[in-house]
Amino acid sequence: MQRIAVRRQVTRVDVERGARPAEDILAAEEPLEIRIGGRPLAVTMRTPGHDVELAAGFLVSEGVVAGPDDFAAARYCAGATDEGLNTYNVLDVTLGRGVPAPDPGLERNFYTTSSCGLCGKASIDAVRTHSHFSVSDDPLAVRADLLATFPDRLREQQSVFDKTGGLHAAGLFDGSSGELLVVREDVGRHNAVDKVVGWALTRGLLPLRGTVLMVSGRSSFELTQKALMAGIPVLASVSAPSSLAAELATEAGITLVGFLRGASMVVYARPDRVPAGVRV
Repeated sequence: MQRIAVRRQVTRVDVERGARPAEDILAAEEPLEIRIGGRPLAVTMRTPGHDVELAAGFLVSEGVVAGPDDFAAARYCAGATDEGLNTYNVLDVTLGRGVPAPDPGLERNFYTTSSCGLCGKASIDAVRTHSHFSVSDDPLAVRADLLATFPDRLREQQSVFDKTGGLHAAGLFDGSSGELLVVREDVGRHNAVDKVVGWALTRGLLPLRGTVLMVSGRSSFELTQKALMAGIPVLASVSAPSSLAAELATEAGITLVGFLRGASMVVYARPDRVPAGVRV
């Protein structure tokens, strides 16, 4: 039912040996339509798998839900085939009793691509979502030497990336012990983060105080916002953050770490949470 990798016939070309037919494995990418009470809310391009977590995390990011009781149920609906078969690409969410339906202004009228989770926003004013949680007072302090181990440990858990070479990953770590709590992969880094947040929501773990969100690639404004919405005090990545990500992190009190590679890193906001982290 869920396809996370797809085999495809390709042509491998070597400048010295010429061309030859071969088989390759690609990361699957399919649309997921998220509905609330039967009403379409958004369509995102994602790697199938952990779809309920993806929908739950997406709704946390949008400020619609904040706890497990807010997210009552989710079920796959009949697909768009002529025969009415279930394609497992339409997920209808039932909100908890008393949880208001999303504001119509939050509806995304266009496809959200796997590389940009904000592309379908109806208006720029909807980008800055109000968080149910505060992270500025989180007392977490992460040793720089412990933080430096997170990228390799995240990479070791990327089983689908090993097959396809084409997936982003997000991992949630306990900032004190360094325990890796969960890893999720997806063609979109924002989807991978939503799956992590959705995992936490369905287990009643929000807000995620004392944790570190480690992501492959760069830290964008959107990923920083998702960390804030989930109550995560530290966001780290192996690449550079955007300017808006740094601004939001400073404003919200999130510790933002970039270029986390080997024994070095750059802390762009709230360096007090990374003792001696500026000079590793």
